[in-house]
Amino acid sequence: MLFPDMPVYTYAAKEPVAGCALCHEGFDITQRISDAPLAVCPECGAPVAKIPVVSNVGFSQSSFDDRAKNAGFSKLKKVSKGEYEKQY
Repeated sequence: MLFPDMPVYTYAAKEPVAGCALCHEGFDITQRISDAPLAVCPECGAPVAKIPVVSNVGFSQSSFDDRAKNAGFSKLKKVSKGEYEKQY
């Protein structure tokens, strides 16, 4: 069961030759931020390490501008107080 306020962490075996299929491929586990990181695989007991996961939060502004322009939107640039100029 997933809880929306708890992050999901990915773990994998520290040693490529030790462990089971679960920790060789890596597994996800939901933990509180305050919980200690796992040290061993929950199935076989082999040592595991937390794998850093890069989230895709940001986006390219130029890509966003191109998509907006192609969809027919206009972009305004502030010229002075209360005055805006259409860029496209």
